[in-house]
Amino acid sequence: METIKGLKRTNYCGDLRLSDEGKEVTLFGWAQRQRDLGNLIFIDLRDKTGIVQISFNDKTDREIFAKAQSVRAEYVLALKGIVKERESKNKEIPTGEIEVMVTELRIISKAQTPPFEIAKADEVGDETTLKYRYLNLRNEKLTKNIIMRHKIAKIAREYFYANDFIEIETPMMIKSTPEGARDYVVPSRIHNGKFYALPQSPQIYKQLLMVSGFDRYIQLARCFRDEDLRADRQPEFTQIDLEMSFVDTSDIMDMAEGFIRKLMKETIDVDIDFPLPRMTFAEAMNKYGSDKPDTRFDMLIEDITEWADKTDFVVFKNAIADGGSVKAIVAKNSAGEYTRKKIDKLTDYVKGIGAKGLAYVRWADETPSCSFGKFLKEGELDELLTSLGAEKGDCVFIVSDKTSLALSVMGALRLTVAKTLNIIPENKWNFLWITEMPFFEYDEESGEWVAMHHPFTMPLEECIPYLDTDKSKVRAEAFDLVLNGTELSSGSMRITDCELQNKMFELLGMEQEEIDAKFGFLVEAYKYAAPPHGGMGIGLDRLAMLICGADSLRDVTAFPKVQNASELMSGAPSNIDDIQLGELGINIDSEDKE
Repeated sequence: METIKGLKRTNYCGDLRLSDEGKEVTLFGWAQRQRDLGNLIFIDLRDKTGIVQISFNDKTDREIFAKAQSVRAEYVLALKGIVKERESKNKEIPTGEIEVMVTELRIISKAQTPPFEIAKADEVGDETTLKYRYLNLRNEKLTKNIIMRHKIAKIAREYFYANDFIEIETPMMIKSTPEGARDYVVPSRIHNGKFYALPQSPQIYKQLLMVSGFDRYIQLARCFRDEDLRADRQPEFTQIDLEMSFVDTSDIMDMAEGFIRKLMKETIDVDIDFPLPRMTFAEAMNKYGSDKPDTRFDMLIEDITEWADKTDFVVFKNAIADGGSVKAIVAKNSAGEYTRKKIDKLTDYVKGIGAKGLAYVRWADETPSCSFGKFLKEGELDELLTSLGAEKGDCVFIVSDKTSLALSVMGALRLTVAKTLNIIPENKWNFLWITEMPFFEYDEESGEWVAMHHPFTMPLEECIPYLDTDKSKVRAEAFDLVLNGTELSSGSMRITDCELQNKMFELLGMEQEEIDAKFGFLVEAYKYAAPPHGGMGIGLDRLAMLICGADSLRDVTAFPKVQNASELMSGAPSNIDDIQLGELGINIDSEDKE
């Protein structure tokens, strides 16, 4: 193989334009494809910036021409050449007006035939592309996604540095403390039988930094959570983590909005209207059935409990008698799409997420078809349709159950119907703050009130008296940032009073001995005076996924895990040998090693 000795790159492939005509350039890259037309050879040369066509003709030195004939896909090439205007222009790529006539060619590294064509990686199954992830990353789409992720990180640092934040690294091996998900644990060889945990977030440490006097902290923090995976979740992820002292919730939200403004403008040249809209948790649930609502389209949830209670339909009346409610959505112009057969499938869908069934009105003809029409008195259906603003061509979908379940089901149904009808607009960026989050939620199985947030979240001052009397009325000084139905961030003001913090731990069912063992150092720190502070963590991965228009976090993560938390390329997780296990004092049954 040849070397690049004596050659220095002058340009990246994707940066060349017609304005470079006549310029001698030195390029390095991979051959995406070679086309041999006899007396003409074209090679698409690719690097991280894109593709440029390099060419060879009957005037090219015969030795160079012969070398070009031998080039195959994914060979690494180095070359010198002159930028020329192309006769046959390609409007599909930025470099499509020019080509490089090669005067010197070196084959730096030959490649065996790859398991898939890099340019067509999207047509190949995940099992193959993830096994050969280093090849898949050569794909232009994935390359651009990774570069966009880098830009987001760069802009974040620039913005927060400019606003007097100090970047401080917090430990990666910490004490295991409850934060909602399972910890990944690391056994200690020196302290045999004891374990570190990988941080679910830097939460406690950044609060201690506020106690230490660093009033503005920022970190692009790696976080780890041992939980079931999905499209917008990976076991290890990055958050733009920040904390601020001597502030209230509005100060934190304003700071985040400044970042969003800069980010959207500098990445995709989108201007966002500020201030961002704010909506309480209760309003979001009642209107959208979700604490992360997609507000790009209407189809709001309507409460028809009062109307339903007047009917003779026992399904509605039983739900209401049990303290529940009846909720509806109107799917405009959907009667043609939702045939009886498709509505049956929709019914199966809502049953799969907890509903007992789905009532509906389908107005396809002059007379609406109503699944519970025989239980209605004259005029009641007309009253319902009029109150909902339903018209011919529409469908009305109805769920009756416990209010929380009915709302969550309708929220999911709303999104499913919108996707089927293709009414969610693209290239629309609806940021939204969700505020006044409930502090506790009721667990039906245990019959207990459990915390919705980490235990350091401050309750709203007016709600503190309800901590002992009525947990349903306690709201938190917490807020979420939502973009197009995806939660990007959670934040809150923090408890700084050691007595209140201790009380919170007790309300979560912890005995004093357990509090001291797990959080004693934090409670102790607050005894030395802590400033009022709060913060948030913005999901860098999810932000990149949405800005890139990707379907999954895998598409913006260089080396992602699959659904069972394994990495197909390297084979992680893997067994370790008995010597290592012995040093750690760990014994694994032989059948568990399989």
